[in-house]
Amino acid sequence: QSQNLEKHLEKVGFLLDTNKAYYCDCSTDRLQQLREEQKKNGLKPKYDGKCRELNLRSSSNHVVRFKNPKSGVVVFEDIVRGGIEVANEELDDLILVRRNGSPTYNLSVVVDDINMGITHVIRGDDHINNTPRQINIFEALSADIPKYGHVPMILGKDGKRMSKRHGAVSVFEYKDMGVLSEALLNYLVRLGWSSGDQEFFSMGELLEKFKEGKMNTSPASFSINKLLWYNKEYISRLDNKSLITKLSDYASNFQDDLKSPEILDLIKDRCSLLTDFKENSGYFFEDFDEIDTSLTSKVFNKEGIEILQILVDELVKIKDWNAEKIHSAIEVVMSTYNVSLGHIGKPFRLSITGKMNSPSIDKTAAVLGKEKVIFRIKQAIKDFS
Repeated sequence: QSQNLEKHLEKVGFLLDTNKAYYCDCSTDRLQQLREEQKKNGLKPKYDGKCRELNLRSSSNHVVRFKNPKSGVVVFEDIVRGGIEVANEELDDLILVRRNGSPTYNLSVVVDDINMGITHVIRGDDHINNTPRQINIFEALSADIPKYGHVPMILGKDGKRMSKRHGAVSVFEYKDMGVLSEALLNYLVRLGWSSGDQEFFSMGELLEKFKEGKMNTSPASFSINKLLWYNKEYISRLDNKSLITKLSDYASNFQDDLKSPEILDLIKDRCSLLTDFKENSGYFFEDFDEIDTSLTSKVFNKEGIEILQILVDELVKIKDWNAEKIHSAIEVVMSTYNVSLGHIGKPFRLSITGKMNSPSIDKTAAVLGKEKVIFRIKQAIKDFS
């Protein structure tokens, strides 16, 4: 808009010359007093037209106001909401040019739309009050009026307009978080539009079905949890080769090799973001130096260390290293020493992953490999005995 200043002011000159705009010298104090009196009397605050027929000349203290029609109605067919009518008497003579000579939004956007040949204006319903004002300016300029559609606002959970505290951030920040572009697009579309009960749409389906779908007329609440749900679903639908490509900027350990797909199959359903893959896979690729002492003191107690010593002897015996054989070894320890799976699983999991939250322990151990599992268990026994 700042680049089109001359074009905006040129149209203001036309409106002044055709008696569709006028100069106004009402002071800020007068306007404030007028608003207070109108509110006190239960009236809608608006300019009273004091300078409308005074034929004032331009000066440094003047604004330029639009001569809004005093009677009749503004009627337009909203693409989303249907027919809308607003009485002109509800509208006031809005300011077109401020005292500093800068055009206001309602003038600038109309002039820009005319110059760019805009045929359709799709915008948030917070602009719906501006539309009748802008339509009157279009008519005063003898210009074609675009078709308007006002889509519902996206609100936070508290019902208020989205802000940073609700999670409204740059699209690039969602990318940095590890949100897939197709998941974000799908979620945003579904916030304001529907096609039956279908939740997931490819780009091709959106292009095909969008026109036949239904635009919502009520505001939608943005939920980061729902976005993560969409993202997790899209991640689960990716084949491993495509997922590894997506992970190149987030978890570079994953490569086009034999080991990476096995790890992905284990942890994919635990990840809602691409950034989650690095956190959930680190112990597969690298040995960990330290384990949280708050965990080791509870898990690697005397009983825990004794169970690890018994378990490692059983694991060493396994020749064909796989999840089934590892599970059988665990069952032998459970049966022989009359202990529960929890008594074995906790020290086993912590010793080989460094954390208490990981996929199925027998499958995790199988992917880690016999040599690494045996080494880590013996290291835990040595460090915490």
